[in-house]
Amino acid sequence: MLISNKIRVRMADLKVGKESDVLITSGLGSCVGLTLYDSISKIGGMAHIMLPEFPSNRKQGKPEKYADTAIDILIEELRKAGANIRNLEAKMAGGAQMFNFSSSNDRIRIGARNIEAVESIMRKKRIPIIGAEVGENYGRTMELYNNSGEVVIKTVKQDDRIL
Repeated sequence: MLISNKIRVRMADLKVGKESDVLITSGLGSCVGLTLYDSISKIGGMAHIMLPEFPSNRKQGKPEKYADTAIDILIEELRKAGANIRNLEAKMAGGAQMFNFSSSNDRIRIGARNIEAVESIMRKKRIPIIGAEVGENYGRTMELYNNSGEVVIKTVKQDDRIL
């Protein structure tokens, strides 16, 4: 089982890989890492989502940064690479509350809002979320192994977890 290619997914970015690829994103604090994987074709993708939705008052921006636009782009890139959209399964990590605030201001709850946005979009698109390591108050690194579909979550707080 040769892993030949590690593909880095940076903040506000997304990538697609084939069977021998490992997609890796780090620095998931309040951001959410989302993987979509087709176990038949062994094609998978990962997005590093920073915010729930593209601002309605903005004409331009980086659509990979927002859940509502990044997920559509990721699905289209997976389709172009040969994945069957009907086979997709999702896993997600991140969405932490990295700082304690005494305010109940919803705008501060970025991690929780990111989780809610991704879950809502997956429900609408009928893509099941089959694994999640979200919330809490610590950062994560997420690795998708396209040969198996396994997602490894690494943190400084606990042992590695396989989704």
